[in-house]
Amino acid sequence: MKNSTSPFEVKHPVVIPKDDHTTKRLVCHYHHGKQHHKAYGITHNAIRQAGYHIISGRSVVSHVISKCVSCRKARGKFQDQKMADLPSERVTPSPPFTYTGMDVFGPFIIKEGRKELKRWGLIFTCMASRAIHLETLNAMNTESFINALRRFIARRGKVREIRSDQGTNFVGAKYELSSAFQELQEESIKQYLSSQDCDLIHFKMNVPHASHMGGIWERQIRTTRSVLQSLLRDHSTQLDDESLRTLMTEAESIVNNRPLTVENLADPLGAEPLTPNHLLTCKTQVVLPPPGKFESPDLYSRKRWRRVQYLANQFWLRWQKEYCALLQKRQRWTSTKRNVKEGDVVLMSDKDQPRNRWPLALVSKTYPSKDQLVRKVQVTTVKDGLKKTYDRPIHKLVLLIAAEDR
Repeated sequence: MKNSTSPFEVKHPVVIPKDDHTTKRLVCHYHHGKQHHKAYGITHNAIRQAGYHIISGRSVVSHVISKCVSCRKARGKFQDQKMADLPSERVTPSPPFTYTGMDVFGPFIIKEGRKELKRWGLIFTCMASRAIHLETLNAMNTESFINALRRFIARRGKVREIRSDQGTNFVGAKYELSSAFQELQEESIKQYLSSQDCDLIHFKMNVPHASHMGGIWERQIRTTRSVLQSLLRDHSTQLDDESLRTLMTEAESIVNNRPLTVENLADPLGAEPLTPNHLLTCKTQVVLPPPGKFESPDLYSRKRWRRVQYLANQFWLRWQKEYCALLQKRQRWTSTKRNVKEGDVVLMSDKDQPRNRWPLALVSKTYPSKDQLVRKVQVTTVKDGLKKTYDRPIHKLVLLIAAEDR
């Protein structure tokens, strides 16, 4: 740099150690006061042009900027944590729809006479077999949902647990059914249901704004929408209630005929791909073995219930070997991160507001999972002059100030 036309302080900068309080104050001065919270490259260049050379300057500037609250508010990443283990309902054989996830999608416009009305689809998906059941809702309220739930249970049998997000109609149905049971003699009802091998329906709801926690039914909604779009090309766009119900039933049949695994699709000698309808209807093409040797005699028994039982057992055996093994790998969030702690100051995401207007919040309570990792918390914020608390997943929060740094 001796023959450069640069100023003397640039050619002969002052060398500063990296682990020093003065160094950090110098970086903060240029980052806050001179460059107005620019990225680390611009801040580092400004320090060099001022005649200072920081040993390992890149890492020092990056470390200081990573602690800047204003930069976190503008460009900070959302929190994440290692993906939790799958619940036992996903990996344990059980009768269809014993453990169910549900959600609402739509709306769809139909025509009754000259009136245009809105209708919604309600999807139920079996947590184990991935089968689906579709119903239609005339309105997004509790009464309409309860009627759809009764139709679902009447056709698919008893349900032990229902998972969903916290939609207003779902929450209303949960509390309405709970209050109805409280008005009756709860103990006698439980005894009767136990004698009939039934259970009270348990509603398990995810925290608000946590659509990734309901991926099992969100993915089925995407599949159903793709089927409905293809069916709508062959039907009139002017639907009524009856044609919409028929369309939903056709879409349900198509989705339930999809293969759960794709390992043997290209093998002409492989077994028929496993589908949810193998369990729901037990209808499948059975390749007969050579004459004289029968390894599965129940399949050819004259007693049809033994055939059905054999096919159901074969479904779960193949389900464990082919499909369940595919759930072993975590698709994302594979590493353990720092747990969000009580006292952390965070920025709470709000999809209806630009980022610079997202509210500040204080983590007031954490909900550790069985593996002691925190994936949902309770936050306290001030809205309209009042202190309010919300349950939120950590994936909707940006860490501004850690509790240990306050």
